Amino acid sequence: MGRVHTQAYARVPHHFPQLALRPELVTVAEEVPGRAEQAAGQYGFASAVRDWREVAADPRVGAVSVTAPNFLHREIGVAMAAAGKHLWIEKPVGLTADDARAVADAVAKAGVQGAVGFNYRNAPAVEAARDLIAAGDIGTVTHVRIRLFSDYAAHPDGALTWRYERERGGSGVLGDLASHGADLARFLLGEITSLTADTAVFVPERARPTGTTAGHTLATGGAPGPVENEDYVSALLRFASGARGVLEACRVSVGEQNSYGFEVHGTRGAVFWDFRRMNELGVSRGTTYQDQPVSTVYVGPGAGEFGAFQPGAANAMGYDDLKVIEAYRFLRSIAEGTPYGATLTDAVRGAAVLDAMARSVESGTWVDVPTA
Repeated sequence: MGRVHTQAYARVPHHFPQLALRPELVTVAEEVPGRAEQAAGQYGFASAVRDWREVAADPRVGAVSVTAPNFLHREIGVAMAAAGKHLWIEKPVGLTADDARAVADAVAKAGVQGAVGFNYRNAPAVEAARDLIAAGDIGTVTHVRIRLFSDYAAHPDGALTWRYERERGGSGVLGDLASHGADLARFLLGEITSLTADTAVFVPERARPTGTTAGHTLATGGAPGPVENEDYVSALLRFASGARGVLEACRVSVGEQNSYGFEVHGTRGAVFWDFRRMNELGVSRGTTYQDQPVSTVYVGPGAGEFGAFQPGAANAMGYDDLKVIEAYRFLRSIAEGTPYGATLTDAVRGAAVLDAMARSVESGTWVDVPTA
């Protein structure tokens, strides 16, 4: 994610030349020896450091991307805000809703801008779906199904990194994938009021890495250790609107590569989105109800920020483009003093949904989602 953020900053002026701010890559921090220097050389940072605290103390730095492991989000986020740095932080913003709230409070107290890496809401097709739903084109929403299936942890030789440890990774697939699902649910349909959830660990043991890791590294020969957090989660959702929902996420789904999407049904139609066909929507609307056809709609200029990347519908955008949109909205927030895009309030409310899922698993019951 550090690479993705860095490239997004570099590309912002290409796609959004009207933006008053121009980002400069001042410094990069990475505790593994040599990595910061490598990144500085590759991407053009002016300096490289081992300790993130040097970034907080650097008067040249006005904004910071936090792409560290989850357990560091609260400490780094609070410190950067206290140092007067605007903050673009990756989800899930810590291990719990309390962590996310602490960062949100620090940002509010410091009067800086705070953005969160919920990238899928930035897809122009997702924004178009939201507009379609809000306009009542599919009638009153009755139910939604959101899926996030991936195979990044499916290999039994996947290394036992921080992601699988409760103390450093927090929840497993809840933080990795279901956090995006909760944000999409809220973005499309509004607040979730209550839920019931179930989780499972399907790969209970992994080998500890014998050296430095990056990404989803495979490991053999290391001492085995237990996987402490969830491979899978499913939840039934109730929305304030009265709609119902199903959210399902899994990180060990063999045969599934970034199979993310949603299906929203209403009293007069439906809208469908699949991340793997990111620039398309399936749309059904009308008054026939039974046997009503579904049309494929290719979003184009006029949908979200599509026009900043492509000249016409059916020209594809990609994942990294969504992070460029995030970077643009973060920098625009700084320039104008008004939040654009996903904020730390979104992170807090999304984290409250994840905490409610964990409580539901423990109790085996429906639980309410806090509103603040």
